[in-house]
Amino acid sequence: MKAASEVIPGEALTAALRRWGLALERDIPLARFTTSRIGGPADALVIVEDVQALVDVVRGAWSDGIPVTLLGGGSNVLIADRGVRGLVVLNRARALRFETDGRVWAASGVLLPTLARLCAERGWSGLEWAIGIPGTVGGAVVGNAGAHGGDIAGCLESVELLLPEGSIATWGAEQLELSYRTSRLKTWPTVPRPVVLAARFALRPEDPEAILERMAAFNAYRRRTQPGGASIGSMFRNPPGDYAGRLIEAAGLKGARRGAIVISTLHANFFINEGDGTAADVRALMVEVQRCVLERFGVLLEPEIEFIGEWEDETTDPGGRAVRGKVRGA
Repeated sequence: MKAASEVIPGEALTAALRRWGLALERDIPLARFTTSRIGGPADALVIVEDVQALVDVVRGAWSDGIPVTLLGGGSNVLIADRGVRGLVVLNRARALRFETDGRVWAASGVLLPTLARLCAERGWSGLEWAIGIPGTVGGAVVGNAGAHGGDIAGCLESVELLLPEGSIATWGAEQLELSYRTSRLKTWPTVPRPVVLAARFALRPEDPEAILERMAAFNAYRRRTQPGGASIGSMFRNPPGDYAGRLIEAAGLKGARRGAIVISTLHANFFINEGDGTAADVRALMVEVQRCVLERFGVLLEPEIEFIGEWEDETTDPGGRAVRGKVRGA
């Protein structure tokens, strides 16, 4: 792989960029592309707005030996203060195709709330839980996103993937091994991992007004129970039979802070960036939460977020595991 200062497109990536009229931007701070407003610079960044462009750019980078990181809505990820080596691809491929029998094909850069609303307006039910989730289809598939008792596993039919060897494959939902906030893609053992290009959902007919009313209720509930402001999203996975937010609150950690990062007083599983928060502050606060909850309740909370980029050290959680885990790469 290329070193940090050597992200120079070879023939394959250069050809892909030229084919789609795309340009690389250098040393671009990624904070503005994340919901937490945290993130160091990308060595190089390109914005793609078409599925085939996504394929060509990623293939080209892989062929040239350049590591690739995909970024969608920028939620549920913590980008290192030192930034991301290689090429960051900002995925804005947002094509949608409404098919027959309640099936909808969505490119991986489609925003979940947009997809949920458009399906509801057509009287197609199954994605209304996604109305308040600030993510994209691709990220939702990888993390099996969910809320209000629904999730991707409940309505996903198939996905189109760019596999590490460069071929394109269609997998049925069962091949993804979807479970609570994870999938076979999220736990892929090697880098690069497959890239989600598009997904097909199988929805069921229902009165549009009933679906929209349910979505309005979900939004109202979200406003009552989850904080506004700049946050990553849910920080920790709910342990079996309990809730991470309840445990953090019971440990007396609401309002705890590290620098400009504070644990929400409304919902303790959300960390808020009050201004100039850093990824290092988030990570340190996460370790402190894990330590306190483990000491008080004997439960080691597992991060729900993914860690991206170049980290200075391997800070470990109270169980001896690296907090940053494996750096995510496409």
